Amino acid sequence: MKGDALDPKALIREAYRMEVGPPECRVIFLDWALSLPEGTDPKAAIVQLLQRYGADETHPMTQVLHEGLAKAERTGRRGGRRGRLR
Repeated sequence: MKGDALDPKALIREAYRMEVGPPECRVIFLDWALSLPEGTDPKAAIVQLLQRYGADETHPMTQVLHEGLAKAERTGRRGGRRGRLR
């Protein structure tokens, strides 16, 4: 089963057809993100996926897609030699 340019492996489409929880949706999302063709803007793709599938607000994949749009928070020091020598 093939997808389209937005969902090359049809992972997101299949996630909405299955009964899955948030942990499984996060794994599917990561696999989807790694499958995007080079040069694809992931945030724009997520917006389009939400337009396509996001009507089901109760599905955990909808929540994971919304989380994918959120800006990642900086967690602080990243470690490494330079951080230890300061």
